[in-house]
Amino acid sequence: MPIKIAQLTDAPEMVKLINSAYRGDQSKKGWTTEADIIGGEYRILLPDLEALIQKPGVVFLLSVNEEQQTEGSVFLEKRGDQLYLGMLSVHPDLQTRGTGKQLMLAAEDQARQMGCRSIIMRVIHLRKELIDWYLRRGYYDTGMTASYTAPSYEIVKIPFHFVILQKDL
Repeated sequence: MPIKIAQLTDAPEMVKLINSAYRGDQSKKGWTTEADIIGGEYRILLPDLEALIQKPGVVFLLSVNEEQQTEGSVFLEKRGDQLYLGMLSVHPDLQTRGTGKQLMLAAEDQARQMGCRSIIMRVIHLRKELIDWYLRRGYYDTGMTASYTAPSYEIVKIPFHFVILQKDL
């Protein structure tokens, strides 16, 4: 599948994709759901996504099919000599087809193009299977953690913290 850089016009479709991958009943079809940990219908709102797309140093990569429909996306932000990776999202009905792996490889290429020496990310500590997936792709646990403050449209059902993973390039 082709990978492209998101434009502001892609934001409405991206919001649907990201929210479907992480929140609500539809997300439970896939293995990336956070719906049992964080309640609410939204992972991100359209104005917040639009602001991120326009932020300097931010790139969203999209995996698109032959009809140019977005099937996956990933948020990337240059932070010094590191690239922060977040919101890796694949439509729940299309998971396990390699789209996530393809986006991760494209993110690594993007990091190198941006002059980054490593990629970092936060993962909910309760998501053992997801952490293991990243470990198999060369990431390692840095031993650092981060807390989470939920926006007003989310409800934390199970208390959690993030573990910080990193991959050196």
